[in-house]
Amino acid sequence: MTLIRDGLSIAEASAATGVSTHTLRYYERAGLMLRPVDRASSTHRRYSDGDIGWVRFLTRLRWTGMPISVIRRYTELAREGDATIAERRELLVQHREAVREQLAEITASLAAIDHKIDIYDKEIASS
Repeated sequence: MTLIRDGLSIAEASAATGVSTHTLRYYERAGLMLRPVDRASSTHRRYSDGDIGWVRFLTRLRWTGMPISVIRRYTELAREGDATIAERRELLVQHREAVREQLAEITASLAAIDHKIDIYDKEIASS
């Protein structure tokens, strides 16, 4: 990723991460950012490379269904440093298993949809 010199504005951070400005503000209020987002002035946020990478990671966790409470716990552990690596790893291992289960369900659903499409294709071809 390109180094961000003076940080990105909230609108630029939104574009870079694909999340809304509302979501970025929420992540801050909810205590989900690793560190406080810098401010260019008393009111204007400036997001660093690290902030952008963290938001992208949070977004992946949310997209895959990790509850905010677990993300908050993960963030708290990350702030505590290397002494919590094993616990953070365990949270991610548990989440990975949940994601694998979701993927299996989605794969089965896709197979059912494909089967139905095949039936319709055969009906159309024989008409």
